[in-house]
Amino acid sequence: MTPADQTSFENWRSEFVTRAEKEGVSPRTIGLFLEHSRLLPDVLERQENQKEILWSVRDYLEITVSDERVRKGRKAFRTNRVLMGALEEKYQVSADAVLAIWGLETGYGAVRGNYEVLSALATLASRGQRAAFFESELIAALKIVQKGHIAPQKMMGSWAGAMGHGQFMPSSYLAYAVDFDGDKRRDIWGNDPTDALASIANYLHKFGWRYGQPCSEEAFLPEGFDLTLTGRDQPRDVMEWGALGVRLSKGLTPSDYGMACLILPAGAGGPAVLTYQNFDVILKYNNALSYALSVGCLAHRIDGNQKFSQPWPEDQRILTRAEMRQLQERLTQAGFDTLGADGLAGPNTHRALRAFQQAEGLPADGFPCGEMLDRLMACA
Repeated sequence: MTPADQTSFENWRSEFVTRAEKEGVSPRTIGLFLEHSRLLPDVLERQENQKEILWSVRDYLEITVSDERVRKGRKAFRTNRVLMGALEEKYQVSADAVLAIWGLETGYGAVRGNYEVLSALATLASRGQRAAFFESELIAALKIVQKGHIAPQKMMGSWAGAMGHGQFMPSSYLAYAVDFDGDKRRDIWGNDPTDALASIANYLHKFGWRYGQPCSEEAFLPEGFDLTLTGRDQPRDVMEWGALGVRLSKGLTPSDYGMACLILPAGAGGPAVLTYQNFDVILKYNNALSYALSVGCLAHRIDGNQKFSQPWPEDQRILTRAEMRQLQERLTQAGFDTLGADGLAGPNTHRALRAFQQAEGLPADGFPCGEMLDRLMACA
């Protein structure tokens, strides 16, 4: 960290104080903020290397849905059987989904984060990507302190400011955290996970969880299936997918869970997955496809089911954000408009890439990878 970095941070902090006061943060809380916040350069480095973005789905699932994590999840269910039953009854959310989020976020409470939340959020708000978002989360964190929920020096979490067993962002804490054990505190930070697990369940419930339905299921496609129908931007009724020949394991027709998307998270060379309403709910918790897949898979296995039967492609070249931006630019230049180049593959990018692949006579799976970028570069 250079003196210039520190000066820039101090200047930002002074300007932020004025904005925080306008948002209702008290002078006393402002004083605590100034006392307990500092620049954390490694937070910016962590932001640039998020595993949900830089790892292949295969590698990500291998770690997040490991046999060890499954075993610990089943043990956590046995240990908390009474609590999980109470949560299912009150919130109508599957216990295995709550456990899966707990397991992915903190290893069932083992690793809840050792970053000072006020400092992490201040660092990201001062110069990181999505600075406005992190500034709003910082104001929410200060309001948590102001309401007396926790002292600033005890407010520890991840590099991104996520806190407690379920890694709630401060705004999510204010909106969804609950006092389930009746001690008049919404304690998601302590060793007792009761309030934190209830808060996860409440969050999922508020966003429309459908009890008794899975997040996602491995799907099997008939030969010659039209891959242009796949993607998060093309939901269809489950019965329509069945009529198109999509099947589950053992040749079963998908159950009538309403609307569903058929996705190819590793492209045409990997498994196909049907995603349902609960998958969309998980994306509200963490808007990363790999994360939502992991929650669904881990919940499925904690519940006693097996892992994916179709193999995942090996040695896939995953695009960095800079490379993704380059792919978007090349697609647009080739006449397949992605409607912007932000380095994040959303529905517009997938649609444009499917159209390019179809025009080139390639499997139109819409999967952005190194091979597609190389092909676009060659077409220039």
